[in-house]
Amino acid sequence: MQNISYKIDNSLYLNITNRCTNACVFCIRNKNRDFNGKYHLWLDYEPATEEIMKEIGDSSKYKEIIFCGYGEPLIRLSTVIEVAKEIKKKDPKTKIRVDTNGHANLFYQRNVLPELKDLIDVMSISLNAQNSEVYNSICNSFFGSAAFDAVIDFIKEAKKYIPEVEATVVGIPNAINLEKAKSIVEGLGVKYRVRTYYEDEYVK
Repeated sequence: MQNISYKIDNSLYLNITNRCTNACVFCIRNKNRDFNGKYHLWLDYEPATEEIMKEIGDSSKYKEIIFCGYGEPLIRLSTVIEVAKEIKKKDPKTKIRVDTNGHANLFYQRNVLPELKDLIDVMSISLNAQNSEVYNSICNSFFGSAAFDAVIDFIKEAKKYIPEVEATVVGIPNAINLEKAKSIVEGLGVKYRVRTYYEDEYVK
């Protein structure tokens, strides 16, 4: 049975697609279709808005609701918007976050961020490299050499519409120059966070 949601601490994560524009070498979905040995995040089908809302239930009981699973959530942009609107309608104070690879504008060939204004409170964008060469070597993007610059541009645009924006990198030993990545992020004027790299498995 597939899981379209999973809980970590007091947050609810929504797993709405397995599609992604990257094939990152470090991605947990390449190692195990079950997350933490508990949640089956490899989907048999993509859930509709109604099913997602039923899964959420009372959103006010969570610290935040996060679009993050075994795929890139903004590939299902309209669903993210619909669900976020429903959540905010029921409880405007519910904090909503999107974890994204930052390719949405490239994917849709338009700036989608204005559509997320007043719906998404936090956006966590995976930078994952200090330059295009390193990005391509570890993220294997479908967009090739255009991907890294697109992520940078997405971060710049996100600041205009989303109250809180952070850029993250995975701390892969001997692969990513964390200091150079940090310098790029600081120059962009957003928060910087290093995500832990789990070589064999994910453990919270």
